[in-house]
Amino acid sequence: MTAIIEPLHSRFATCEPDHEPATALTLLSHEAILAISGPDAERFLQGQITCDISRLPVPGSTPGARCNPKGRMQSSFRLLRSEPEHYLLALEQSLLTPQLADLNKYAVFFRKARLEDASQHWCRLGLWGEQAGRALEQAGLAVPETTDIPSQTAQGLVIRLSDGAYELWLPADKAPAVLEQLCQQATAAHLNQWLLRQIRAGIGQVMGPTQESFIPQMLNLQLQGGVSFRKGCYTGQEIVARMQYLGKLKRRMFRLLLAGTAIPPPGTLIVERDSGKPIGELVIAARTTQRVEMLAVLQKDAAQYATLSLADADGPLLTLADLPYDHELAATETDNASE
Repeated sequence: MTAIIEPLHSRFATCEPDHEPATALTLLSHEAILAISGPDAERFLQGQITCDISRLPVPGSTPGARCNPKGRMQSSFRLLRSEPEHYLLALEQSLLTPQLADLNKYAVFFRKARLEDASQHWCRLGLWGEQAGRALEQAGLAVPETTDIPSQTAQGLVIRLSDGAYELWLPADKAPAVLEQLCQQATAAHLNQWLLRQIRAGIGQVMGPTQESFIPQMLNLQLQGGVSFRKGCYTGQEIVARMQYLGKLKRRMFRLLLAGTAIPPPGTLIVERDSGKPIGELVIAARTTQRVEMLAVLQKDAAQYATLSLADADGPLLTLADLPYDHELAATETDNASE
């Protein structure tokens, strides 16, 4: 499959980070795909991840996370149930090998659950813009009616995201032909543009440097349908549930703006400028022509009142910006404070 996938990368290699076409298509090359399949796959996954897949349709999709026993996220992902006994998890590329090794320690107790790196069997694309729907139809793909249920044809699966973009899962052997059809309506774009949309939608992601740094609520994952508080036990569930019902969340994710175009890496400290005290860390960042936009987990009280800078007290100043679900977050925090 490598011989099929590699030429696709070259098509996007020369795209400018700051250029966003009216209808854009990008290769989601920053993520890998972990496959879990077999009669025991659902039972195995239910004990490992935060989302509830027991009622997920076929095809079905949901965000989710895997935590350690202390409730800290080892990975976050987009899960796709492509067949009744087949699940695919798209997660940040550097996390796949350690997650596969760790999951295999538990999979030995589920003889009918198989785990493998399926990255070479799939090509994942992001599509958005004015002619996105027409591009899908021309390529033999169907436009999903809702964000909950992906569309499926012989050419591949399509997930509608909350911000109106689409995530395409194409079997590797079909990807080159489908890509040619898509590019008649859409223009290749840099991955930066997709990440910028992700940031503006308030969707965080666990990266290598931030593995085991956050509990799911710190990335606002519960607002995106990525955490079930009704399913049975899973690793870290006690901590996650306790924080939801009994605890007071002291840190959560905010959107920040930074002048310039140099993108800082995940895990970079966010500092209270006057005291020099770290109050958080960067989750993900992308750039526009004049500034960098980022998501960062910060101490809630300090974020509202402090003067923030990047990396250290002498670093560049940061500005708070809105998240699309700020109103919902405020309502949730008010409810928790009154309990």
